[in-house]
Amino acid sequence: MNETPLPRHDGPLSGLRVLDLATLFAGPLCATMLGDFGAEVIKVEHPRKPDPSRGHGPSKDGIGLWWKLLGRNKKNITLDLSTAGGREVLLKLVAESDVLIENFRPGTLEKWNLGWDELSAANPRLVLARITGFGQFGPYSGRPGFGTLAEAMSGFAAITGQPDGPPTLPPFGLADSIAALSTSYAVMAALRGRDETGRGQVVDMAIIEPMLTVLGPGPLWYDQLGYVQPRTGNRSTNNAPRNTYRTGDDKWVAVSTSAQSIAERVMRLVGRAEFIDEEWFATGSGRAAHADELDEAVGSWIAAHTRDEVMTAFEKAEAAIAPIYDIRDVMADEQYRALDSITELPDPDFGTVKMQNVLFRLSETPGSIKWTGRPHGADTDEILTGLGLTDTEITTLRTAGAV
Repeated sequence: MNETPLPRHDGPLSGLRVLDLATLFAGPLCATMLGDFGAEVIKVEHPRKPDPSRGHGPSKDGIGLWWKLLGRNKKNITLDLSTAGGREVLLKLVAESDVLIENFRPGTLEKWNLGWDELSAANPRLVLARITGFGQFGPYSGRPGFGTLAEAMSGFAAITGQPDGPPTLPPFGLADSIAALSTSYAVMAALRGRDETGRGQVVDMAIIEPMLTVLGPGPLWYDQLGYVQPRTGNRSTNNAPRNTYRTGDDKWVAVSTSAQSIAERVMRLVGRAEFIDEEWFATGSGRAAHADELDEAVGSWIAAHTRDEVMTAFEKAEAAIAPIYDIRDVMADEQYRALDSITELPDPDFGTVKMQNVLFRLSETPGSIKWTGRPHGADTDEILTGLGLTDTEITTLRTAGAV
């Protein structure tokens, strides 16, 4: 067994520099994910108009809490890109960077003479990730684009909610989060391509597309069968029983029976093994067609027991079940603690803060969180000095409103 200790590692993306010009969620979250694995991330914001995510959601002592999460591992500089001085500084940064992430409406960077032609001239190896609601071309490309619109137009809202209720949107940034993950993947693919070609390229990420992708075979079903998936509440169109159920102590659990063997275990557990012998029970679609009967059988059994009793019985039967948690339960759960999913970090404003840890674990080159979100423009002078600017030049830029 080789017991030679591994060298200290700052993350597998150490040595990469990422410029985060994006605002709100999809682009900044993509940059956060890259920073978690060692990339140097520089957040670029307007001197007088900070990223709105700094003030989004609850705050404490006048300080936005969301930014503590979204801004972690990021250095911060202010630049007015519409000014000559701001543009010049950005191009200096681009020349020393690997990735630039932006989510301006198509044509905005070009208006500032910072389009792909200018950026790639400054650094032919640059990967430019452009995140918009609808992409860089097409009839909708000029529209304002937010995650909510993608959740609506992708078909997600149409299949979400109760059958007799309205189309339902998620209460959090689902589309933005999926777009962030997708863009992170796309950026890594583009960087791998750069290893082969020596040149960078443009990543065109329309937020509507990752949402459409994760919704599965809807286009295929419609193309081949004319099938339009309906709203079914917590039920599935592909199997049953699959629902949320209230326990006898007024708590909730969720049950899944995607596998036939699990469905059979559940019915034996709740004392309704006779269903297993029915011809329709042998397929997920057959069980879905009899969801009313199966839900009644499972729901009535669960309602007669406490949540702890239900969980113990299902786990003993090796059936698939989970308690319905709110954030208080998540923070107290032993599995999340074992995984270190929530980490406690030092913070200059609040002493310590708890937040989600790095998204996944690598056995040899793990990611890390070095600091929480910093104030607007906190590292401007340090970054400008690193580019070779003198104190006089920095003062001139500040006087002109460029930084």
